[in-house]
Amino acid sequence: MTETDAHPEDSDSGQQPLEADRLRDLLLAPGYLKVLAFSAVIGIPVSLVAFWFLVGLHELEHLLWAELPHGLGWDAPPWWWPLPLLLVAGVVVGLVATQLPGGGGHVPASGLHTGGTPPVTLPGVLIAAAASLPFGAVLGPEAPLIALGGGLALLFRDLTRAPATPQTTALLGAAGAAAAIAAIFGNPLIAAVLLIEVAGAGGPQLFAVMLPALLSSGVGALVFTGFGHWTGLETGSLSLELPMPFPRLDAGDVLWTIPLALALAVLLHPVLAFARRVASFIRAGVVGRTVLCALAAAACAALYALITGRTPADVALSGQATLGRLAADPHAWGVGALLAVLLFKGIAYSLCLGSLRGGLVFPALFLGATAGVLLAPLPGLGLVPAMAAGMAAATASTLRLPVSSVVLVSLLLGGSAMMPVVILAAVIAFVATELLPERPALPPAPRAEKTPAH
Repeated sequence: MTETDAHPEDSDSGQQPLEADRLRDLLLAPGYLKVLAFSAVIGIPVSLVAFWFLVGLHELEHLLWAELPHGLGWDAPPWWWPLPLLLVAGVVVGLVATQLPGGGGHVPASGLHTGGTPPVTLPGVLIAAAASLPFGAVLGPEAPLIALGGGLALLFRDLTRAPATPQTTALLGAAGAAAAIAAIFGNPLIAAVLLIEVAGAGGPQLFAVMLPALLSSGVGALVFTGFGHWTGLETGSLSLELPMPFPRLDAGDVLWTIPLALALAVLLHPVLAFARRVASFIRAGVVGRTVLCALAAAACAALYALITGRTPADVALSGQATLGRLAADPHAWGVGALLAVLLFKGIAYSLCLGSLRGGLVFPALFLGATAGVLLAPLPGLGLVPAMAAGMAAATASTLRLPVSSVVLVSLLLGGSAMMPVVILAAVIAFVATELLPERPALPPAPRAEKTPAH
């Protein structure tokens, strides 16, 4: 028996001070303290830009889907309304992907990404997001916000002539992304947790990455909230107003959560696999095939409207506003409408994930909530627990970020009463997704064409 085996506690006690010393040395390093201070400052301009970016998206969406149809004499958008809008989206995104640096941001089928976005790619990111999201893409704004925040942080670093090192690029990119993502979720905590899981850091490096991100998102949230109240403008922050007090969980709620989470993981897996195949399909002819996929997504919304008599906006767009209406009055949807929106929005979601630009979160939340409402009449399953479990399972399966999914759904519900089923659903869906066959690999992103030098 070795001395280490005889006294294992000596090894542990010797290792802990080493880790603590490394963290202390890192925090006391002049360069890191400068990055931390810069992160607090950077949260202010990044959150202001994110505020106006979201305001612009919200106002343009309202113009295209409410004011313009009303001005033309319709109470709601007609069934064919998504076709011309998503045609525009496909053309613009296809041109951005081939002509501008960065291709308008990463293809959303590849998941969320952190890290510093090169500032030169920001125009393409903004144009592609503005052409996708308000025009009916079944995507959310979180991915463009992450790119916007990270790119602005690095731009401000370059403007102040701060040292450009791999460490500052990673730290400031995470800080800027956190400040921007806190805007749409309305809470700096989800921004910090999301970046923890997406970055996949650990040990002292985890603290090094997350302290700037948490500080920047906290400062950004203060500025964002105050500026929103001062201007009176809306950005469409995600929140639910459930029509009833939270019930107490019983055995039926917990037991039904298991098959519900498994079912969502199994059903969403081919949705995401098909999205990657769409991305591979588009690689062979970016502009034309992007337009084709965008029109196919529009056709899903149009068919849904023709079949159900409801607005095509139920299928088109991110589902953020529709989720609020579903939570407020779930009984306004019949079984046929719920099945139809799950089918058509799921297909449109796949097409948009592989072709347009945006994020995965909001449509996944909507699909999970819809599945919960559809299954709520099962004996022993309540409406609120079913919606909570459905949203947690769908986000965990789609993002493969279980902790972020739990935090997001809990904050969205405004309390911890549903926490047991939320955690259970997220864990089951995440494990089931990881055990399912691997999704097909994504092709390399298309490169922008270079203009000849003069």
